[in-house]
Amino acid sequence: MEGWPSDFVQIVAALVQNPYMGIVIVDKNGYVTVANDTYIHIVGKTRDEVIGKYIMDVTSNSQLPKILETGEVHIADYWPCNGHDLIVTRFPIYNKEGDLIGAVGKSLFLDLGDAKALAKKVADLEEELAFYRDAIKSVFSPKYCFDVIVGKSSKMARLKSMAEQVAQTGSTVLITGESGTGKELFAHSIHRSSPRAHYPFVRVNCAALPEHLLESELFGYEEGAFTGARKGGKPGKFELANKGTIFLDEIGDMPLPMQAKLLTVLQEREFERVGGTKPVRVDVRIIAATNCNLENLVEQGKFRADLYYRLNVVVLDIPPLRERLEDIPLLVQAILPRLNQRLNTNVTNVSSEAIQLLRKYHWPGNVRELENLLERAINLADLNNEKQLTAKHFPSLQKQNIENILIDKKGETLADAVEQLEKEMIRQVLKQTNYNKAQTAKLLGLHGSVLYRKLKKYNLG
Repeated sequence: MEGWPSDFVQIVAALVQNPYMGIVIVDKNGYVTVANDTYIHIVGKTRDEVIGKYIMDVTSNSQLPKILETGEVHIADYWPCNGHDLIVTRFPIYNKEGDLIGAVGKSLFLDLGDAKALAKKVADLEEELAFYRDAIKSVFSPKYCFDVIVGKSSKMARLKSMAEQVAQTGSTVLITGESGTGKELFAHSIHRSSPRAHYPFVRVNCAALPEHLLESELFGYEEGAFTGARKGGKPGKFELANKGTIFLDEIGDMPLPMQAKLLTVLQEREFERVGGTKPVRVDVRIIAATNCNLENLVEQGKFRADLYYRLNVVVLDIPPLRERLEDIPLLVQAILPRLNQRLNTNVTNVSSEAIQLLRKYHWPGNVRELENLLERAINLADLNNEKQLTAKHFPSLQKQNIENILIDKKGETLADAVEQLEKEMIRQVLKQTNYNKAQTAKLLGLHGSVLYRKLKKYNLG
C-alpha cells in the first residue's frame, strides 16, 4: 500500500483488524500475506507461525488452494477449525489485467450460534411477511366465481360462456348493465378464473371517492406531497393491484381530468405518484363497469372518446332481470338459503303463485331488488312462524299487479276494467284464505251465493 493516501491505509487496516471477523489473504501460490489477530486466534498460532507460511501448513483443512485452482466463490460455507464452528466466505483476487494474484478467506460468523440466530430471525421475518401477504390477499381477493352467477336463459348462458373465455386473456373488459344486474359478480369471477387469480383483485368505486382524493387513491402519493400526507408515502390502488386486476366500478362517473391520467396508464402501463417524479411501472389488468351509456356521455363531452375506445375492447352487457324472467325460480332457489343463513330463519320454499307474481313484475332494481323483496318476505313469514313464502308476503307486488291490470286495460270500457279488477281481487283473497270460500266471502263483504256466481263467472272455482 506504499504511495496510497494515509487515511485510506488506515481504513483498510481497521477493516482487516475487525475483531468480529477473521480474515486471511494468500498469494497466488497459497502463502499467507495478511492475517488479522482474530484469524490468528482462531487457528491457535502465533503471527510468526502464520505470516509467510503455506496455508495448508497453517490449517490443514483450508479450502483456499481450491479457490486458487478453480476460481470458485464460496459465499457461505461451514468451516470447523480448532474447536470453532465458523461460516466463511472465500473468493479469488484478480489484478486489473485479469490475472489471478491471490485469494481471501473471511468469516461471516465466528460462532455457529450466531448463524442460527440470524437464520431464526430470517425465518421469523419470512413468517411475518407471509402473514401480511395472506392478510393483503384476504382483503384484495375475489369473493365470487362463475358458479354463483345464476341463470340458464339463453342470454345469460351466452354471457357466462363469453366471460369465461375472456377470463383467460389479458384484455381490458368493459361490463355494462343497469344497477343491480350483477356487474361486480362478473368482475370478480373473471379475475378468479384468470391466470392472475393468485394476485390481488382491487376494487375502486369511482363514484364514491371525492374528486380531490381520487388521484391519490388510484396512484398513491409520496411523503410530503400534501398536508396530512402519511410519512413514507402511500401506494395507490394500481400499485396494490400489480400483477393482478383492478376493477374500476362506476367508471362513467370518473371526472374528466382523471380520465386523462387513466388513459396514460392504459397506454403506457406506468404513472407517477402524487408529489413524485419517478415513473412507477405496473402489470395490471383493467376491468371497468358502468350503468351509463358511455357513447352518449362521449357525445355530450362528459367522457373522453380515446379512453372509451381503450376500454371498449371486450364488452359484456348484462341483461336486466325483466329480460330473463325465466331465471327467477333459479335465482329464488339460490338466494333463499343465503338469506336464511344471514337472518337465522327457516323459510324453506316459495309457492308457485308467488313465483308467478314475481315473474309478472318488471324489476327496475333487477336482482338486487329481488333479493331485497325476498328478505322482506322472509321476515314477514318468520313473524308468523310460516315456512313458505306465498303471494301475501309480497304486498307491494300485489298492489303493482292490480295497477298493471288497470294500465293494460286502457282503451277498454269501464265495465271491462272493473271486471278484471274484481277477478284479480277475488283470486288474491282466495289464495290468502287458502281457498276457504266462506272466509273469502266474508273478507270481500259478499254473500256466499254472490261469491259462488262470481267464481263461476270468472272460472275461479
